[in-house]
Amino acid sequence: MIQPVLADLWPQYGLTVATPRLELRLPREEELAALAHLAGKGVHRADERPFLTPWTDGSPEDRARFVLQEHWSRLAEWSVAAWRLGLGVFRQGEPLGVVTLRARDFLVVREVTTSAWLGIEHQGKGYGTEARIGLLTLAFDHLDARAARTEVFQDNHASQGVSRKLGYEHDGISVDARDGEALVSDRLRLTREKWAQAERLAARVDGFPACRPMFGL
Repeated sequence: MIQPVLADLWPQYGLTVATPRLELRLPREEELAALAHLAGKGVHRADERPFLTPWTDGSPEDRARFVLQEHWSRLAEWSVAAWRLGLGVFRQGEPLGVVTLRARDFLVVREVTTSAWLGIEHQGKGYGTEARIGLLTLAFDHLDARAARTEVFQDNHASQGVSRKLGYEHDGISVDARDGEALVSDRLRLTREKWAQAERLAARVDGFPACRPMFGL
């Protein structure tokens, strides 16, 4: 009897993006637990707040459960009209964080948005840039996106630097409420033309053809 494979029903489980040091893919259950535990230990210092998500609120267990809920909700709510692909970032099997590619009405607007977090112990080593390159390779070279967007707090210098280095350009601002305070983020946009001109590491995408129907392609 042929055993069923999860990727036969949900082909994103067969999707892998490889860069020189990293592998991006959907985590299996034990890997998801490891990623959740990693987030529980912290994704930034307690005296910082570089994300809208309140990563320092609650207990480590609360933060870990948030990662689980986010992952499961992304899978459960997937549709061609609105999807979020949250890929685990691994180095030699060790979980480092999560990068997310999301879009709404992609078949019409052809734009994606990226976001990411890394465990605090894995920051400052270039993994964030490398993982972003892998995600953008999927977006531009396989999904045929016209542009990629991200939103970054103006004082989040590390994320700002990654985006600028890859060719993102200023595209306005957004204002969000957090704890009764209005916070301004820079909207940054990377066009297909700028991506083609950027100096970047090589990245390989495997398993995408089977995923095309899930994106409406």
